[in-house]
Amino acid sequence: MRTAYNVETVRAAERELMARLPEGALMQRAAAGLAAACADLLGRVYGRRVVLLVGSGDNGGDALYAGARLARRGAGVAAVLLAPERAHSAGLAALRRAGGRAVGVEGAERLIEQADLLLDGIVGIGGKGGLRPDAARLAEVAERARAAVVAVDLPSGVDADTGEVRGAAVRADLTVTFGTHKPGLLIDPAREHAGSVRLVDIGLSLPPQAELEALQHADVRRLLPVPGGESDKYRRGVVGIAAGSARYPGAAVLAVYGALRGGAGAVRYVGPAADAVIARFPETLVSDRGPRHAGRVQAWVVGPGAGDDASAVGEVLASEVPVLVDADGLRLADRDAVRARTAPTLMTPHAGEAAALLGVPREEVEGARLASARELAGRYGATVLLKGSTTLVADAGGGAVRVNPTGTAWLATAGSGDVLSGLAGSLLASGLSALDAGSVGAYLHGLAGRFAADGAPVGAHDVAEAVPAAWRDVTDA
Repeated sequence: MRTAYNVETVRAAERELMARLPEGALMQRAAAGLAAACADLLGRVYGRRVVLLVGSGDNGGDALYAGARLARRGAGVAAVLLAPERAHSAGLAALRRAGGRAVGVEGAERLIEQADLLLDGIVGIGGKGGLRPDAARLAEVAERARAAVVAVDLPSGVDADTGEVRGAAVRADLTVTFGTHKPGLLIDPAREHAGSVRLVDIGLSLPPQAELEALQHADVRRLLPVPGGESDKYRRGVVGIAAGSARYPGAAVLAVYGALRGGAGAVRYVGPAADAVIARFPETLVSDRGPRHAGRVQAWVVGPGAGDDASAVGEVLASEVPVLVDADGLRLADRDAVRARTAPTLMTPHAGEAAALLGVPREEVEGARLASARELAGRYGATVLLKGSTTLVADAGGGAVRVNPTGTAWLATAGSGDVLSGLAGSLLASGLSALDAGSVGAYLHGLAGRFAADGAPVGAHDVAEAVPAAWRDVTDA
């Protein structure tokens, strides 16, 4: 599992380690890993032109020491000092001894335009808000330049703890981060600025409780339900789908499709789209008596394409089994009814739906995804799967937020969320917790989206069709 820790935790671990090491040793570890990553990116170091963008903090020191290592290998290295009087003195001396040079901000644009590689050491993990004018201007020039941009620990101008970007920020091709991932490297919009991320181990001892977790294949494989020799369709779990309407019958079909691919033993459907569902999936158990009288289920999915029918939502929320609420169900669900539930509830809004529930503009949710997911989980006493370019799963009880590492922009297509609802609901019915069902569902859904799209447009039904391939990819790894 990939983990990320907040700035306070990282700094405490760094202080503890520095107390046991010779002075400067930790920075040298970081600089060695940084220089190696830069050399790998350059391919050939000798004769290359490297420009360091150096601020006043330790990130600037890391950049200077790394620049010194590259200079000793034959690179032409120039350091642009944004605050010359506060530059890391030992790092600057090391660069000069290795044959590098230091310049001020004036005239730096030409150096940047001619560089093969730019090293962003302007602001460290404690930076808040956007870059100051001189740094912002250099970041803009760097974005236009032909050089590869490598960020030291994280791109300057992004918030390490939240992933928020409140002003100008560096856009990197590669971020070399030290000790652990920081939340901002995994959450948009900051993640878009990080490029590829390379983690350098510098020996930090970190607590077991992380700020963020990102499941990997091995983690998902351990969580996936596997039928045993004594399994039957009821022991494997039955998921109920209360979805669709006369206007949106396709939502019901796609939710059922996702559920059938999710590992449960059977799917019960309740709603006005029964004919469409049976025509496509004759194995579905259909009822016209409403959720309360549909028969035994181990979990419910309610809301996709429901229109304005609040009765089914109310009946499902009154049940004593885990419930996934999506789409129209989010708008129709009474918050007090959700909070009063004793069985788990998983809510799966996109940014617009989350914004409506929180009473804020959509842009606020998109710019502060982590805070929004946590706030919504707290208000409703539910697990929240916030969909989007970064999908987050926040548990009502707090703890580490899960960030989904799979997916593709091609998943932004009508009906994709309905497939995810059915898939995650099926995992709920098989016995996974709301946090695990949401996380595993998002992981498989994102992987299926990649397989289905393969770099081209894709429909929601294609995503559902690719779930078995994603499942096999995880279990065969």
